[in-house]
Amino acid sequence: MDLNTRIKIGGLDLKNPVMTASGTFGYGPEFEDFIDINRLGGIVVKGTTLHHREGNAYPRMAETPSGMLNAVGLQNKGVDVFCKDIYPSIKHYDTNILVNVSGSTVEEYIETAARINELDHIPGIELNISCPNVKEGGMAFGTSCPSAVAVTHAVREVYKKTMVVKLSPNVTNIAEIAKAVQDVGADGVSLINTLLGIAVDAETRKPLLSTITGGLSGPAVKPVALRMVWQVSKAVNIPIIGMGGIMNATDAIEFMLAGASAIQVGTANFIDPTVSMKIVDGIEDYMRRHGVTDVNDLIGAMIED
Repeated sequence: MDLNTRIKIGGLDLKNPVMTASGTFGYGPEFEDFIDINRLGGIVVKGTTLHHREGNAYPRMAETPSGMLNAVGLQNKGVDVFCKDIYPSIKHYDTNILVNVSGSTVEEYIETAARINELDHIPGIELNISCPNVKEGGMAFGTSCPSAVAVTHAVREVYKKTMVVKLSPNVTNIAEIAKAVQDVGADGVSLINTLLGIAVDAETRKPLLSTITGGLSGPAVKPVALRMVWQVSKAVNIPIIGMGGIMNATDAIEFMLAGASAIQVGTANFIDPTVSMKIVDGIEDYMRRHGVTDVNDLIGAMIED
């Protein structure tokens, strides 16, 4: 049985719907001992900012029931170091490499995206609009339509390749924001980013994270993520990349049935560094068992009546 597992997202041609999520996969070389990176549909490398960032103070990770909280704070060496030192060591990968672009001002997003635009073997970016907008008192760009539109439109002006916008779930109406960024040039949306949470040590009466709040990920967020993917799929006509608690191929299939064209594996990489390969194989096994020859036929195929 011949299977078509290829997916199109903007100008990206994915071998299969399986990608790895930013912040959970490093830049790729960290996982070379465990998997064949070239088998993946794509990888999204660490969040990259205009300038070097140390990230937040420790402790900045905490395990929670069925998940984890993190407040790493976009630790990275800045876009110039990425272009000069990291890009040459990963550009040979035979998969789609996307850079997660982050910033604290619209100008930082613009400058970072413009520099990545010059890299021949980076066919796309994931615009992380969950970052705090320092000019608006720290409210994340992605939590209001006007600021989400402003940063997406500004980056679209300078970035000429595929641009996927990563949406925050910490909003009242995620579908409204997805539609808004689509209307100003997003080629796709990825969702969800982490949910805001807190963990407390009852014995010491102190929070477990230095920042008090952090981003919740893992299986605990999956039902919320699935709901949001389904809602957004009703509002936009650009591809959706779904994520949030995907631990195996069954989870991945569920996201596709709810409306996602592709998926990203995040927290699961910390538990099993080979999990992305198992998901690639598992999707193919599901297709054979269910007589599905084209993976695109699974997108939005949840039976609702």
